[in-house]
Amino acid sequence: MFCDDFVWGVASSAYQIEGRDKEDECGKIIWDTFAEAGKTADGHSAEVACDHIHRYKKDYALMRLMGVKAYRFSLNWARILPEGTGRVNEKAIALYRDMVQEMRKNNIEPYITLYHWEFPQALQDKGGWLNAESVDWFAEYARVVSENFSDLCKYFITFNEPQCFVGLGNLSGEHAPGLKLPIKDVFQIAHNVLKAHGKAVINLRKYAKQLVKVGYAPTCSMAYPATDSKEDIEAAKKALFGFFNPVEKWTWNVSWFSDPVFLGHYPEEGVEKYKEYLPEITQEDMKLISQPLDFMGQNIYNGYMVSADADGKPVFESRKPGYEKTAAGWPVTPEAIYWGVRFLYERYEHPMYITENGMSCHDVVSLDGRVHDPNRIHFLDMYLSELQKASDDGVDVKGYFLWTFLDNFEWDKGYTERFGIVHVDFETQKRTVKDSAFWYQRVMETNGKELSINKLMRQILFLNPIFKKMVWGGERLKTEFEYDTTSRDVGECWGISAHPHGDCEVKEGFYKGKKLSELWRKLPGLFGNYDAENFPLLVKMIDAKEDLSIQVHPDDKYAGMHEGGSLGKTECWYVMDCDEDARLVIGHNAETKEQMAQMIEKGEWEKFIREIPVRRGDFIQIDPGTVHAIKGGLMILETQQSSDITYRLYDYGRMVNGKPRKLHLDKSMDVITVPSNDINKDVENTLGLNANSMNVLVSNEYYTVWKLEVAKDFTLSQDYPFMNMSVIEGDGLINGQFIKKGDHFVLPADFGLIELHGKMQLIASAVKII
Repeated sequence: MFCDDFVWGVASSAYQIEGRDKEDECGKIIWDTFAEAGKTADGHSAEVACDHIHRYKKDYALMRLMGVKAYRFSLNWARILPEGTGRVNEKAIALYRDMVQEMRKNNIEPYITLYHWEFPQALQDKGGWLNAESVDWFAEYARVVSENFSDLCKYFITFNEPQCFVGLGNLSGEHAPGLKLPIKDVFQIAHNVLKAHGKAVINLRKYAKQLVKVGYAPTCSMAYPATDSKEDIEAAKKALFGFFNPVEKWTWNVSWFSDPVFLGHYPEEGVEKYKEYLPEITQEDMKLISQPLDFMGQNIYNGYMVSADADGKPVFESRKPGYEKTAAGWPVTPEAIYWGVRFLYERYEHPMYITENGMSCHDVVSLDGRVHDPNRIHFLDMYLSELQKASDDGVDVKGYFLWTFLDNFEWDKGYTERFGIVHVDFETQKRTVKDSAFWYQRVMETNGKELSINKLMRQILFLNPIFKKMVWGGERLKTEFEYDTTSRDVGECWGISAHPHGDCEVKEGFYKGKKLSELWRKLPGLFGNYDAENFPLLVKMIDAKEDLSIQVHPDDKYAGMHEGGSLGKTECWYVMDCDEDARLVIGHNAETKEQMAQMIEKGEWEKFIREIPVRRGDFIQIDPGTVHAIKGGLMILETQQSSDITYRLYDYGRMVNGKPRKLHLDKSMDVITVPSNDINKDVENTLGLNANSMNVLVSNEYYTVWKLEVAKDFTLSQDYPFMNMSVIEGDGLINGQFIKKGDHFVLPADFGLIELHGKMQLIASAVKII
């Protein structure tokens, strides 16, 4: 959750949404000229855009309906000062004042950006930002803004993304005014812009009619560490504030545009690297540029991963194949917002606002008349969750402005990108609220409670199995199930386990890398808040190349008294595969305790143990006190209490490292049930059970176990605290995700409907609901 006074808003710029009117007396800006020259996508201009100057009252009403409480918008410099200086356009003043008053009627706090790239063409004709007089031009504009709007608005931002309008506009020529100036001239432009910022801050405060708060909103791709190691974190920080770009792309830099503003000097590394290009920089310049600010804005959309080499130098990691992208082709990297604000706050120590963040999607109005944009919801959820994490870790994050409210004119991309949470039909100007707007409304209303970081993500928990080498282990777990094991004598695969001797890890999704025990301990809601100290069940696969030792398990009471409070062990077996003449040890032939003791003391094992024939598909319940053993050639799926308390009664005289394995004769004789259960109750064959049905194999106080044979399509509801599932044959889909023989996973509480497709057999288990 964010702080109680956290600011939730949306952002826009004047030129991208306003449009024009024949009588508005607005001056021409550099983007008008750029569009007229055919340099925008499809040759489109912002002549109409969203027609906001005629529709703003309805747009603000729509913002109110969607719960927006703050709006960051820009003023068009050339609308207010058509020639850039001198004559003030009173129509523009009246329009913008009415806009702000209308915002307030709708309970929306205005945040005014002075410059979001609306540079007057009249001033560009005089040299633009390269002209030293541009500092005073902008200062005059700031005075007019303060004089006319500071009574209605107390939050002001000087520049939006200087890296973009300096570099893209004057170095690469991709943006207006479309220039490719010498590098030395671009450094002069950047210096003039920063001086203009400082002088604007002075005038905003000097001519304000109330106490105002002033900030600045740069941008850049953010570096984030490949791991949480100290070395990678330091390397990412070096990359973010360093100078690793070639000089042809020098404007994509954080510290050059922020160090002078917040620290009062240009970064030494940059000064040294670019010394041949730099203009004269005086102490008076730096004092002007570093005027005190109330907050730092930062526009963050994406980032890049950095690791450290052996010397601690940054290594710029390649993006993984098929990495997630927005419709604009930008990488989706939510980590960038966490590490970005963290690194910026550590360096500049100013309260922070995310002044822009959002994504372009391929949005369309569907046949139901709505705009479904789940990708945007997913994007925003991930980024905002990372922002909250940064806030939780101590970064003073004051607010967040989503880019943007309305689909708009996206600069050189024209109308080909849709960043809005409200769809705009640019022919009819019809507004359609997208799904993401309703989602964002809930986020704002709950102060972030709606975010995944504050909720249990009820995803399928696919687990990485734990493998155990055994003296009797075989090769089938490797050869038939294609498990990635290094050994060929693996006897056990612990597919679902949170036991200390084998704690499975989630292999993908939201909880990737988390141990099952950690989720049980920290997120009990995932498991229905089931009342147990530890995850209560363990599911394993057993491949017996040779006979296992003859064993018996204690019950909870006995184990609690003799095994340090451990659970006992109740288990059941499903025979996945076996030879035609396969047999199991189930029970014994002693009628009394005395007879049992005599048989054991005399070593009359063939007389004592009871073997029964089994076949594929047999199911056997093994209660505490039952003498049992799996014999060679069997493949078993075992569901049990999460305990490894086993008393070994007999091991055929096998030696390990030259010594016989330890036996537990006294404890075994303490717990063996005498006489054994009726042999006819021990085994049930499950072949021929109903397809597409949850067939109960056993239900006791510890677990319920089902067999499910999917014939084609089957839907069921997960109504238990959690449900374990193991695929024992075939393959298919579960809720659209591919599963195959040997996969193990947990369905969390309140998961809802489960849709299974394909042809496969599964064994499921859950704790019994009391």
